[in-house]
Amino acid sequence: MDQIILAMDRERDSRRLKEVLESAGAAACLVCLSADQVRRTARKLRVATVVCGYKLGNESAEALWEDLPDTCTMLVLAGQDRLDLLQNEDIFRLPVPVSRGDLVASVRMLLQMERRRERFLHPRRSPEEQSVIDEAKRLLMDRNDMTEEQAHRFLQKKSMDSGARLVQTAQLVLESGD
Repeated sequence: MDQIILAMDRERDSRRLKEVLESAGAAACLVCLSADQVRRTARKLRVATVVCGYKLGNESAEALWEDLPDTCTMLVLAGQDRLDLLQNEDIFRLPVPVSRGDLVASVRMLLQMERRRERFLHPRRSPEEQSVIDEAKRLLMDRNDMTEEQAHRFLQKKSMDSGARLVQTAQLVLESGD
C-alpha cells in the first residue's frame, strides 16, 4: 500500500483522517505533528504525497510546500476561504467539510498520478532491453514490410502467446533472423 504523510494542526484530526484512509485501503498514513517532521519524513522515506491543513503550527502549508522535494504533491484540506488564499497553483485543494468518498478518491488520484509520473521517469525496461526490442522491430519491419506499430504488436502477441517477456521474444526474433 502506498504511504502518505498526514499533518493536521490537531493530532486528533490526523488520527481521524488516518482511520478513514486506511480503513478504505487508500493509503498507509504516517502522522506528522510539525512542519519540520513532515520535511524530514518526506526526504528520508521518499513519501510523495502530503495531506495537511492550511496551517501546521505557525507555518502555512504553502511555506511547507516550498521546502518539500520536487517529487511531492500536496493536498490541503481547509475551509474555502482559506483555500482561496493559497497562491501556488501546484497545491491541490479540497474544501472541508469533505465527504469520506471525496477524501479517499482525492488521495487515490494523487497516488495514481505519482505512480504514472514514476513510470514515466523510471521505465521498467533498461536501455539495453529497449535497444533489443527496437532492433527486433527494425528487423521485422525490414524483412516483413511491417510498420513500427505492426512490428510492436507482433512482438506483443508472440510474447503473450508464449508467456515470455517482450525482451525475450525480441531476442528470439533477432536470433532467428541471423
